[in-house]
Amino acid sequence: MRFVIIGAGRVGLRTARVLREEGHEVTLVERGAEKAKRARNQGYEVIEGDGSREDVLNEAEIASADAVGALTGDLNVNFAACMIGKHHGCRTVLRIDEDYREEIYRKYAEEVDEIIYPERLGAIGAKNALLGGDIRAIADIAQNLQVVELTVTENAPTRGYTISELQLPADATVLAFGKRDEPLSIPSADESLEAGDRIVVLADFDVLSDVRQILVGEGGRAAAGGV
Repeated sequence: MRFVIIGAGRVGLRTARVLREEGHEVTLVERGAEKAKRARNQGYEVIEGDGSREDVLNEAEIASADAVGALTGDLNVNFAACMIGKHHGCRTVLRIDEDYREEIYRKYAEEVDEIIYPERLGAIGAKNALLGGDIRAIADIAQNLQVVELTVTENAPTRGYTISELQLPADATVLAFGKRDEPLSIPSADESLEAGDRIVVLADFDVLSDVRQILVGEGGRAAAGGV
């Protein structure tokens, strides 16, 4: 696949690196001369210019891109780049710089496919690394909701129960289930819970400790990583 990344700063360059390592084609757009030079020195194709301008994005051959990642620290640039990208039929990803802006942009930027807040993702990773163990945060859905993956332990009160026998708090829902070392999938009601099995749950922050107690037992802690 081919991607155009707007911004060769910390977020943009790291994203480009991951995509390139996976075999994708990446073109970076960067208006800062020093950042553009650094990216070129790392072997990237770089178009030097303002990513909010259609002529600059045309130079980056946006029409042939599968997706555009507007990942600068400038919201106006990111928003304009996404609107141009959408006009050319690209999948668009908009970076925001403050949590509170997400609701605003989701309301007024319906054509943007995805809104990301890198600082939130970094905070989730840091939290998991600090806690360690049998529970890991996957995503903060809202101020009071989180998706977590829990690993059933030998001490879990519900070990041996089936999914249908689980009695989680009202503000918690099982989203996916996976036997030890097997992929996650939609849970089946008659699946039994054994040590090492994984359960993905959407839960209100207020009931997370109760969910942990039910599925992990005493002493369970959060594990780093994602699904």
